[in-house]
Amino acid sequence: QVQLVESGGGLVQAGGSLRLSCAASGGTFTSYAMGWFRQAPGKEREFVATISWMGGGNIYYADFVKGRFTISRDKAKNTVYLQMNSLKPEDTAVYFCAARSGPIATMVGTYDYWGQGTQVTVSS
Repeated sequence: QVQLVESGGGLVQAGGSLRLSCAASGGTFTSYAMGWFRQAPGKEREFVATISWMGGGNIYYADFVKGRFTISRDKAKNTVYLQMNSLKPEDTAVYFCAARSGPIATMVGTYDYWGQGTQVTVSS
């Protein structure tokens, strides 16, 4: 059974940085895509970034994080990262890691496995 465990969340001031990690286990991820999503209180879960596990690592970002967030993966460690710079108070949310068998995708419903989430709070 695929398991995803996020870490790295916390409290940071506006303009600061955090790096989230997602450790994946229990599967063979060669044909998988990994994604980061977030959910703020009272809002729907939304797409942040996605990367394919193998090959050149196809990547796609939500418009609101382009130029600020960077997704990457370490295949040897089965870990996906989300480097978040220039954080804003509106980035405050629970951030989730997700995995799907297939190409990169942005829709929540297309992902098969989810982590428990890690809280990111950005103070103004």
